[in-house]
Amino acid sequence: MNSSTPKIVAIIPARYHSNRFEGKPLALIQGRPMIQHVVERAWQVSVLTEVVVATDDERIAQAVTSFGGRWVMTRRDHATGTDRLAEAAHLLALEDQDIVVNIQGDQPVFPPEVIEQVVGPLVDDPSLPMSTLIYKIIRPEEIPDPNHVKTVFDCRGNALYFSRAPIPFQRDADGTQQPAYYKHLGVYAYRKNFLTTFVGLPEGKWEQCEKLEQLRALEFGYTVRVVLTEYDSVEVDTFKDLERVEQLLPAAPLL
Repeated sequence: MNSSTPKIVAIIPARYHSNRFEGKPLALIQGRPMIQHVVERAWQVSVLTEVVVATDDERIAQAVTSFGGRWVMTRRDHATGTDRLAEAAHLLALEDQDIVVNIQGDQPVFPPEVIEQVVGPLVDDPSLPMSTLIYKIIRPEEIPDPNHVKTVFDCRGNALYFSRAPIPFQRDADGTQQPAYYKHLGVYAYRKNFLTTFVGLPEGKWEQCEKLEQLRALEFGYTVRVVLTEYDSVEVDTFKDLERVEQLLPAAPLL
């Protein structure tokens, strides 16, 4: 095992082909491709050793090169972004105890502070395999929405379950005690050796049901530490989302 201080490397999976939004990483926001916004925000995070885009397309690689970013070329047949992340970590020859941060390539206005928040538990506790972010839901319409994944966790901050359904379920809905609901945000940090283990595990039965990869870790008995953040996420899934991001960018400047 590497006894030196572990690297903390941000890897941004960015594939070109998408059923909902072809070429999404190259969509222009204020005249610059979305992937550039994401990388430049990651550059603001002082704890990161390096920032790398993991892509499967030369057009994205060329765009990253044009603004001075680093990229690695990965296979096109990965089933998930986590599989792409693991291949990139291997190509970068990271050590087992290094920390890999998965930054989503469709979140161009993420606050750089959240990266420090998600890696904190792994820096403090070398035995932890992975961590992720959660946010207390304040918009009631998000609670029943299956696109907003909810989570429950124990008193130590370890996830118990993730679901597209509203959890917890309030049995006695008398209006006197409204439970708190927490939304899962798609920012992860992994120990590199666990990332390798994770992608080698078979798909779990709860994962098959909910279509949530993080359930695989729980089903096979691994700890997922959740970190409560005050920052919500804004993802770009459609052309309409680009308009919202354009409006938010002036209010979310780089540090």
